[in-house]
Amino acid sequence: MRAVPLADHLAEWSARTGITVRVWALPREPLPAMAAGLAHGMLRDVLEEVERQGSARTVSVALTLTAGRLRLTVSDDGSGTSADAFEAVLRDRRATIAGLGGRLAVNGVRGEGTTISAAVPLT
Repeated sequence: MRAVPLADHLAEWSARTGITVRVWALPREPLPAMAAGLAHGMLRDVLEEVERQGSARTVSVALTLTAGRLRLTVSDDGSGTSADAFEAVLRDRRATIAGLGGRLAVNGVRGEGTTISAAVPLT
């Protein structure tokens, strides 16, 4: 997956949902296949849940690959969903990430939004 197709995907999702997407960071080089699949799948799951909840006006995305580590952070300005609300959506992703030695965190602040962060070693 290259940064341009991911940026296009985010732009298409934004146009379809009416939710503004702010891109903080995307890799300039293509991601390794495993990292691309993991990042794209998690991003798809999170964006679907943001859309389903319907309270966010803006979503911010940062995807970086540094020192053999993939980091993905997605933040929204919605109602501040709890980790439990995302658990059903992210259960399989959490297991995959943990199996790779990574971590996934969900932090919702009522009335201020939710941030989902994942970090996975790629070595």
